[in-house]
This record gives sequence, C-alpha cells and structure tokens, in this order.
Amino acid sequence: MVLRPFQLVIDMLLLSITVHEKENIMKESTNDQLIGKAHELKGTVKQVVGQVTNNPDLESDGKVEEVAGTIQKKIGQVEKVLEK
Repeated sequence: MVLRPFQLVIDMLLLSITVHEKENIMKESTNDQLIGKAHELKGTVKQVVGQVTNNPDLESDGKVEEVAGTIQKKIGQVEKVLEK
C-alpha cells in the first residue's frame, strides 16, 4: 500500500516527539504543536491516498485526523501564549 512508507515516517516522528516529551526536552506547547502538525500531515497523506485509490473510508479517516491535528496544534499555540 502506498500509505505505509509515509505512515512509518510520521509514526517515527511522533515516537521521537513522545520520547523528547518524557525527557522534558520540549515545552508542552511545542510538543502539542509538533504532534498536531504530524497528525495534519498524516491526515493529508491519507486523504490523497484515499482519493487516488478511490477509497472513501481512508479519505474520510484522513480528514478526521487532519482536523484533530489542527485542533491539537491550536491548543499548543494557546498554551504557548499562556506560558508568557
């Protein structure tokens, strides 16, 4: 499946962010923004693959993941403003 290589890269990115968070290397707001952006990217890839393969379920899952990523990224931006 075309999605698999992209999904592996994004999952590795999410794992790396999670490890950094546990080691307190990044602020929570930065972590939320990065994870949100990764989910947006993953959702976009799913949507495109769903369109190309004529798979409406995958396309729909991609849209949901993209919106969830946008929300998480916005939460991180709000947290950053509140940290100051």
